[in-house]
Amino acid sequence: MRERNQLDQQMNTVREVEAELAETVELAELADMEGDEDLFDEAVTALKALKERAGRAELEALLSGEADGNDCYVEIHPGAGGTEAQDWAAMLTRMYTRWAQSSGYKVEVIEEQAGEEAGLKSATLLIKGDNAYGWLKTEAGVHRLVRISPFDSSGRRHTSFASVWAYPLIDDTIEIEILDKDVRTDTYRASGAGGQHVNKTDSAIRLTHEPTGIVVQCQADRSQHKNRETAWNMLRARLYELELQKREAAAQAEADAKTDIGWGHQIRSYVLQPYQMVKDLRTNVETSDTQGVLDGDLDAFMAAALAARVGLEDGAEA
Repeated sequence: MRERNQLDQQMNTVREVEAELAETVELAELADMEGDEDLFDEAVTALKALKERAGRAELEALLSGEADGNDCYVEIHPGAGGTEAQDWAAMLTRMYTRWAQSSGYKVEVIEEQAGEEAGLKSATLLIKGDNAYGWLKTEAGVHRLVRISPFDSSGRRHTSFASVWAYPLIDDTIEIEILDKDVRTDTYRASGAGGQHVNKTDSAIRLTHEPTGIVVQCQADRSQHKNRETAWNMLRARLYELELQKREAAAQAEADAKTDIGWGHQIRSYVLQPYQMVKDLRTNVETSDTQGVLDGDLDAFMAAALAARVGLEDGAEA
């Protein structure tokens, strides 16, 4: 039923774009005949917006991976650098939250650990909506920030790193076998936001899958039982995503592209001083509107990375 609804939505988009294109072209022709420059400019603006919409729809049609349509977990971890790196992790968490909200997705905070002075030691978001994983999988990797640190009394420029990991929420139709003996469970007292109730007991859960070293944690609820259930769902999702990554790496081996978006590889630089520039190192897409990007304007970067990724997959299959 979900696949049927997605196909219906795609077909409706095609019909709407076709109808709007015909109306706008007719409007432009009428404006040209009557010499109405304002009306003609309005038609041109509408055509540009329509082109962007059609381009996004075309990219969404390429989201054909088996988990692309699923909801998505996004984990953010600061690199070395103490408070500066933790502040960068908080900025990225805000950036993805803003992107999701402006794109019509729902956002849930699954886990968040505050830094000692500022920022975050870690954060996990659940982004809910159609194709959430399809878009956000392009964001996995290391993000680099260059700026004058507000935490440096000497006003020196600092370079900070933070890792972003995206993996799909899996449903009950996908079976992931996990042996109890392979998983270590730890409980701890929740920190950060949540009020007095969430902090009274050791309700937070951390699961460690020892064969792979994967660690997930949840403190979203005051109930240890609910946090445990969510953590197990996250672990299943991480193991499933790991299997997807293995398949993708094998498929792209001949194209020598398997590390393009891998964990531990820098994908984007955000320079705030001495000049302002955000540049994606995979696609060379760049902008000087750094504040817009940090406020969630990521579509151009995601679209280019997705198009490049699909192109590499097609090349590997060929």
